Amino acid sequence: MISAYSRANQTNQASELFARMKDSGVRPNQVTMVSLISLCGEVGALDLGKWVHSYINQQRIEVDVILRTALVDMYAKCGEIDVALRLFSKAINRDSQMWNVMITGLAMHGCGKQALELFEEMQRQGVKPNDITFIGLLHACSHAGLVADGKKIFEKMVHEFGLAPKVEHYGCMVDLLGRAGKLVEAHKLIKIMPLEPNAIVWGSLLAACKTHKSPNLAEVAARQLLKLEPQNCGYNVLMSNIYAASNKWVDVAGVRKAMKDQGTKKEPGLSSIEVKGAVHDFMTGDKTHPQTRKIYEMLAEMNKKLKEAGYTPNTSVVLQNIDEEEKETALNYHSEKLAMAFGLISTAAGTPIRIVKNLRVCDDCHTATKLLSKIYSRVMIVRDRNRFHHFIDGSCSCGDYW
Repeated sequence: MISAYSRANQTNQASELFARMKDSGVRPNQVTMVSLISLCGEVGALDLGKWVHSYINQQRIEVDVILRTALVDMYAKCGEIDVALRLFSKAINRDSQMWNVMITGLAMHGCGKQALELFEEMQRQGVKPNDITFIGLLHACSHAGLVADGKKIFEKMVHEFGLAPKVEHYGCMVDLLGRAGKLVEAHKLIKIMPLEPNAIVWGSLLAACKTHKSPNLAEVAARQLLKLEPQNCGYNVLMSNIYAASNKWVDVAGVRKAMKDQGTKKEPGLSSIEVKGAVHDFMTGDKTHPQTRKIYEMLAEMNKKLKEAGYTPNTSVVLQNIDEEEKETALNYHSEKLAMAFGLISTAAGTPIRIVKNLRVCDDCHTATKLLSKIYSRVMIVRDRNRFHHFIDGSCSCGDYW
């Protein structure tokens, strides 16, 4: 049952059932602990994860390579990459899975150079890398802008380790090149790759086209994506915003109409924050939380202080088929801002605020969070769909490269 709750990301239910298990006098085993620790990592429940780790030590439950790997993964996914590294370093037996988890964790935090150094150490230790190792390394290079290193890793995978690149590896390479603005090279790679490009490959190119304002190539990618996944409205949303940024209002209207005709809707933003061991979920414009009134009062204060600091909402990130008033509301009440407001009213001054978001952080929220970290003197750690953002004193660990 705990495993089932964990797979469904039902944190509060899993922790309650675990408490009942203890009260019933049933001693949990390593399988129980792995399930709980893995769940904490997925939802970013650091406090609960720390408590479970402490319980493991108190009960002298044997920490085998599987459980230690789960602990390393949990701390990395909860934003504590230094703790993950310490646990990894103390491990006596480290299999390829543990090395992969640590490399992937460093990649999520934008620590590209450290990931590459760890890979060198992995080879010195005689541990053979596999497909997942290279996906982690390519992600690490992509998030850190290490284009030359990424190309070397790709070549090493093929020629030194004899691994045939899968579509996921090509997707990583397209992402690496696209983020760096090498759109023509990324498109060329797609055209010559020996495998059929999937939605992840074309999606990486489309996202890069938005970042680097290339509407013509974006159209090429969007056409392929709509063939592969016609019901995925995310690509339409991207295209609408790309057209809007280029003042192609006729094309914006065309995309809007296509979405309306297909009856597709944008995937809602969902952000989670853990406070006092319980995980609280927020959707954009959410008013279901018991402390909604206080949350919206804090939001009003946040918006006031942001404007005083010179912040202007970036409405270009909002899908263009809603009116201006709705655009402002959508920006002010994005799910991560609601979670942030709840964190500010529910935790002591100076306490880091940790948020997990199901989508990529938008440009507007990224700018606002940088300012809010300085205004409230808080470290704000946001894990979005792609990576971690550590906001400290007005700046972000990603260096605005994400």
